[in-house]
Amino acid sequence: MTLAILADIGGTNTRVALARGETVLAETIRRFPNADYKARGQDIGHILRDYLSTCGEAVSGVCVAAAGPVQDGVATMTNLDWTMDAALLSAATGARNVAILNDLQAQGHALGHIPADRLRVLIEGPAVPGAAMLVVGLGTGVNAAPVHGAGAGRIVPPSECGHVNMPVRSEEDLRLLRFVEALLAAQGEVPHCGVEEVLSGRGLANLHAFAAAEAGAPATLTSAEVLAALEAGDPVAVHAARLYTRILGQTLADLALIHLPYGGIHLIGGMARAMTAAFARFGLAQSFREDRRVDLLVKDFSVTVVEDDYAALTGCAAWLAAQG
Repeated sequence: MTLAILADIGGTNTRVALARGETVLAETIRRFPNADYKARGQDIGHILRDYLSTCGEAVSGVCVAAAGPVQDGVATMTNLDWTMDAALLSAATGARNVAILNDLQAQGHALGHIPADRLRVLIEGPAVPGAAMLVVGLGTGVNAAPVHGAGAGRIVPPSECGHVNMPVRSEEDLRLLRFVEALLAAQGEVPHCGVEEVLSGRGLANLHAFAAAEAGAPATLTSAEVLAALEAGDPVAVHAARLYTRILGQTLADLALIHLPYGGIHLIGGMARAMTAAFARFGLAQSFREDRRVDLLVKDFSVTVVEDDYAALTGCAAWLAAQG
């Protein structure tokens, strides 16, 4: 079976690996620092060439997962000033079969191919084989997409769910909304509090700033500092984590009722993993199953954290293999 080359382009590093069919060859995974290539005026094509020149393998397929929008087969990564299309990737690798996926789409294609020991169940529920699933990314940004079908028929449509409105169910939520809008306005940004402003890495920092202001002791911490403070039992960090958990549960409930993912909801990304312990402590299941006028949320959907750093590469391999 011929080999394919895969790349997962993040904001900081690009992971590259070889795959044989649906299997990513773990021993071939390498990381490349994006900043080094950008500083030299180089792009993903140069990374792929460097990788292949080192490993000495020929490939018949290439699939790239990009942390940015993909439209009409063209991916743009604004933070790197990189634009890529099939012609660039084919020229860099010599591959005939070329695909470019959004990183969230790649994660969706990975579902069903991730080892069970890399899946942590947060909320028990049935996972109906062949039913729709939902993949939710919680990291530098926030996004979500439904996953329909399997194999060559699998569809993971693009989405920009991170910019839907933050759910507001209480007076505290409304104060939080106004607080974040004021922060954004002060930074010269559009003052719209989408869920990304409270559920991404910077979102946790925003929640901490709000909790500190509510406590009468304004403070500014990074998300990493908030997580460390939470570990130490700091009450303001605890308040922020409780807010994060409640808002995430409500957001997942809204998405579940829109997409009906009877195959399960899968959380991916650094924030999902970093907050896993907090989810049980602060009642993610209770927030997800809050009273609604239907009882689907009480019994019909499972929620799982994907603890696999290479899931996007797995999704790229699965996509190429499914296309034959």
